[in-house]
Amino acid sequence: MTKPKTYVGIDEDMFSGMTSIGKIIRDAWVFGLIPETETCKGWNAQGIDALLDKVNTEWDKYGCLVSLLPDELRQRHERIHGEAVKKAKEEGWDGEFETYSDS
Repeated sequence: MTKPKTYVGIDEDMFSGMTSIGKIIRDAWVFGLIPETETCKGWNAQGIDALLDKVNTEWDKYGCLVSLLPDELRQRHERIHGEAVKKAKEEGWDGEFETYSDS
């Protein structure tokens, strides 16, 4: 029997987690669903999916808009995502990966 695939952790992910899973984790940090020290290393797909459901529930409260977050959450969002973008850019990320299309 093969071992199920698990997540490498946001700190080991491409460009410091500039991926869809990395965004889920950063948003979970914003909403306090997991501590900012949690990288999700070793989590399986079911664990990430369960976290995504919780993150989506939180975003739904604010119409999925950063501008509608209460000040504390908005400031935390700006800090967490801003630090991630800065670090990723230092590693050579330019955002093109997210807009790349196979077509």
